[in-house]
Amino acid sequence: MSTSTHLPGTAAITCTELGYAWPDGSRVFDGLQAAFGPGRTGLIGLNGSGKSTLLKLVAGELAPTGGAVRVSGDVGYLPQNVALDTRMRVDEALGIAGIRAALNAIATGDVREEHFTTIGDDWDVEERATAMLAALGLGHIGLDRTIGEVSGGESVLLRLAALLLTRPDVLLLDEPTNNLDLHARRRLYEAVENWSGVLVVVSHDRELLQRVDQIADLRDGEIGWYGGNLAAYEEALAVEQEAAQRMVRVAETDLRRQKRELADAHIKLARRKRYGQKMWDTKREPKVVMSERKRQAQVSAGKHRIMHEEKLAEAKERLGEAAEAVRDDDEIRVDLPHTAVPLGRTVLTLRDLRLRYGAQVRGEFDLRGPERVALLGRNGSGKMTLLRTIAGELEPLEGEAIVHVPLRFLPQRLDVLAEERSVAENVARFAPGSTNNEIRARLARFLFKGARADQQAATLSGGERFRAALAALMLAEPAPQLLMLDEPTNNLDMASARQLVAALRSYEGALIVASHDMPFLESIGITRWVLLDEELSTIREPATA
Repeated sequence: MSTSTHLPGTAAITCTELGYAWPDGSRVFDGLQAAFGPGRTGLIGLNGSGKSTLLKLVAGELAPTGGAVRVSGDVGYLPQNVALDTRMRVDEALGIAGIRAALNAIATGDVREEHFTTIGDDWDVEERATAMLAALGLGHIGLDRTIGEVSGGESVLLRLAALLLTRPDVLLLDEPTNNLDLHARRRLYEAVENWSGVLVVVSHDRELLQRVDQIADLRDGEIGWYGGNLAAYEEALAVEQEAAQRMVRVAETDLRRQKRELADAHIKLARRKRYGQKMWDTKREPKVVMSERKRQAQVSAGKHRIMHEEKLAEAKERLGEAAEAVRDDDEIRVDLPHTAVPLGRTVLTLRDLRLRYGAQVRGEFDLRGPERVALLGRNGSGKMTLLRTIAGELEPLEGEAIVHVPLRFLPQRLDVLAEERSVAENVARFAPGSTNNEIRARLARFLFKGARADQQAATLSGGERFRAALAALMLAEPAPQLLMLDEPTNNLDMASARQLVAALRSYEGALIVASHDMPFLESIGITRWVLLDEELSTIREPATA
């Protein structure tokens, strides 16, 4: 780890003693020092660490409460979840409607000076906009179409195109691949790879982070810098953590030794005291001599005690410092034997199914045994509708969906939790036959230990909320032998995503996961890839989706 950027050139973004506090006084940053130079930087960190806040401070969306942020050049900022007005035309979303109007006016003979002022040097803006849309896979979208006619993923790429057309010196992207389907993600990856300016991207998307030049790890209000992409970061972090663990073991050994030496010193001093008292009692030497020896012994004993206590305090301090360097990103470890499904058992049958929003399943589609199915498809293809139909939340227009085993469904919105109830109370709703002690013992394996199990659902962070919802479903009665998840890694930091992977690896039932996150799908042992594109079909390779 380094304390400065790993890339050459002058820093484009400089944070000097940066401070920021929310109106309630809670501090996000207190004296942050950071410098972002040329190239692509992946900004990572736990949920709530301040990543999005830092981007807003750099973009000027928020004002620092202390210190300063300096940016060289123009900034383009793509925040999370900003919806475009569906009545807006594409050229308006791109910010070129006024220039197009001026170009059209001049083309029809209106040569007023104001049109030339509006155009400036952007005489080729339509050609550049069309080329930009094509590069992002949006070549089929005309400049005169309305936003209401494009998908959610396409609107994200449109906002990115609008930024790129302004030719910013610094580009800030906040979780840009959230809610993008696989095709849109690939286009965004290409845009990132082709970016030649300064880029800072907040993301938990592993494929995107493999395309950056350095990783900035925001933790406890400070940034650690790692050269290279995500793989290089994880390798460096593993070495760093191994060294930190080794330092803890050395510090623990030293602490035990100092405790032994202090105990030995106390024993020796006690022996001397008993011997001195014996000499005093038997009066073997003159009283004045014995008084002086007693005084010297007390002084010596005091010095020895102070010396050993100081060494013990130093050993404790070294252990504390060593322990601080060790990351406490615990993994979920659960044992769920009742979720197991026999190999040949039919779990799900879809028969001549036509969904409410167009997609259909021709003939019969069966899920047998502990299969792990990845449900792929473009945004709007009907994946969510299919999952809700299987879960019994929606009725199909035709056909039937028959679930043969206990089923639980975790939607993106995580609305399975009662906001006013604690984590333990929420789990109790799904497992009414379990005692409070049983629920708490199981919750501890989901990292809700002690008082954490009493946290109100409304107060949980994004990662905690997901863990609580997952615990409620996986610990439900009867135990789910079919678990369905809709885009489970959206809005999860990397530590939470690792915890989810660990939990799903422990799960022994059948699994259906709708996701565009390929590294995640590959890490949970998918056995069958299916594509929903008007019809449901099994495919060999996810690359064909």
